[in-house]
Amino acid sequence: MATMARSFLQAISKDEAVAPPLRVVQIEGLAVLKIIKHCKEFAPTLVTGQLLGLDVGSVLEITNCFPFPVRDDDEEIEADGANYQLEMMRCLREVNVDNNTVGWYQSTVLGSYQTVELIETFMNYQENIKRCVCIIYDPSKADLGVLALKTLKLSDSFMELYRGGNFTGDKLREKNFSWMDIFEEIPIKVSNSALVSAFMTELETDTPVSQGDFDRLHSSTTPFLENNMEFLIKCMDDLSMEQQKFQYYHRNLSRQQAQQQAWLQKRRTENMARKSAGEEALPEEDPSNPIFKPIPEPSRLESFLITNQVSNFCGQINGVAGQNFSRLYLTKALHE
Repeated sequence: MATMARSFLQAISKDEAVAPPLRVVQIEGLAVLKIIKHCKEFAPTLVTGQLLGLDVGSVLEITNCFPFPVRDDDEEIEADGANYQLEMMRCLREVNVDNNTVGWYQSTVLGSYQTVELIETFMNYQENIKRCVCIIYDPSKADLGVLALKTLKLSDSFMELYRGGNFTGDKLREKNFSWMDIFEEIPIKVSNSALVSAFMTELETDTPVSQGDFDRLHSSTTPFLENNMEFLIKCMDDLSMEQQKFQYYHRNLSRQQAQQQAWLQKRRTENMARKSAGEEALPEEDPSNPIFKPIPEPSRLESFLITNQVSNFCGQINGVAGQNFSRLYLTKALHE
């Protein structure tokens, strides 16, 4: 009996060790509606919520969610928020609803979500949940007829670097790590039960074209493009400031190396004179001298995140501009 139990535990540990990578996130339609409702009601304020579901093989199933109360800097309010989450989990467990935490969702404005705070939240979740995800929803894109849902997770290589706390240029080159390797986007699939699908079919109108189809032909996206350009310019300014930090570091490093060489040359000349006089030579390194104190290299994490954000804004501008050109050509063809 003990042998069977030991074999069973070994099989379980083996299955956990060779867990398949996460391929897709499957979310219930009801959970999607809850996320959209919460984010739109509080827009433009950024909100967050908990994702509940099951981790089944290479599929992460999200079956339910609930919103977090709007947080403040006050510690008492943060403590109340934690108690609120625990109470919600207990209530869901009592009514036999999935209460396993698989991640969280949050709203964003024009896709500006790639921040250090997001990474820190990911690392806090990773301490207890091996495979957690974050669903990003952008309410500003809803006016363009886009369901802006995106599922993200941190890459394994980035988490290893982050735990080490070393984001120097030499370490990044050694790991062959680039700014595109921070996040991994997981495909998301919205699923509904057979009863919900049948009900939605009954609600469909007989007309082949709805008002929503006409709304998609609306070509006035000037505010969206203007906001994207403003965010892009701000990111470019931030990136320029990060580059100035590195330039300042390299100037100080060059100045320190020149001082070290001058000091070393002076010490060697002094040692030659002492050797001629029959005295003992002095050491060629002096750890107590400030010029031998290493200058810390600035972290490249912030510049990587800003570069990611710049790429995101450029992609959004490119996508909206391409859609507008298609609408203009279609409208021109209809007029002709």
